[in-house]
Amino acid sequence: MAEVKSAGSKSQGSRAGKPQKSGNDMLKNLIVILILIGIAHAIFHLYFGSAANFRDEEMHVPANLLGTMYLGGWVVPILMSTFLVLLYFVFERGLSIFKAKGKVNATEFVRKVQYHLANKNIDAAVAECDKQAGSVGNVMRAGLLKYRDMINETGLDTEQKIAQIQKEIEETTALEMPTMEKNMVFLSTIASVATLIGLFGTVLGMIRAFAAMSTGGAPDSAALAAGISEALVNTALGIGTSAIAIIAYNFYTTIIDNVTFGIDESGFTLTQNFAANYK
Repeated sequence: MAEVKSAGSKSQGSRAGKPQKSGNDMLKNLIVILILIGIAHAIFHLYFGSAANFRDEEMHVPANLLGTMYLGGWVVPILMSTFLVLLYFVFERGLSIFKAKGKVNATEFVRKVQYHLANKNIDAAVAECDKQAGSVGNVMRAGLLKYRDMINETGLDTEQKIAQIQKEIEETTALEMPTMEKNMVFLSTIASVATLIGLFGTVLGMIRAFAAMSTGGAPDSAALAAGISEALVNTALGIGTSAIAIIAYNFYTTIIDNVTFGIDESGFTLTQNFAANYK
């Protein structure tokens, strides 16, 4: 019973520290986003806006793609910032989610644990959890430790023991899931917002283009070209950023769903095995 209390206090300690950790993560994300916004604006004004990227001193006729992007107007650095932020969270989520996925396929892992449980070799099953080194393995390991404690517990009946195992699994799952789902909202938000920002830049560009045609005389070809460039550049950046965000979000969501299924399968395996072998 003393070991059970120790495990419980450890779990409560982890939860107590969670809000502070969450606050630190939010501050870290905010700082990174502000830095990326600064980098995007610096690249736009210092690199894209270089005189070498234009054929005239007024910088109305671009000499290359960078000059064309500079003519996209002030919405372009916003879209560039959005793109850099997207790349950061794609990389950050990839590290966390692939770590949570573990080193061993969840289905294969559960099958090995079932084999060891059938032979009543709990230590070997726990060793498999350490090899898996993912969220499924962490949840299964917590459940196995409670499973082992419940075997020697004489003060509870079988249903109560199973309930204790299920509770341990649920508590561990509640700690593992936020790690995988954290910051996914940034990907889903960018997938929607990038297209809208690009459309906004497109509208501004078309306004400039039509304004160049409504002078009453011959259209200002330079202003017309600048307006069309602004519209097309913003459209391309908005659609491209949104497409990458959607692909990344769906890809990571699929992995998270598979891990969640593995966790559910692990919990079902433990409870069913205990009910069958320790009535």
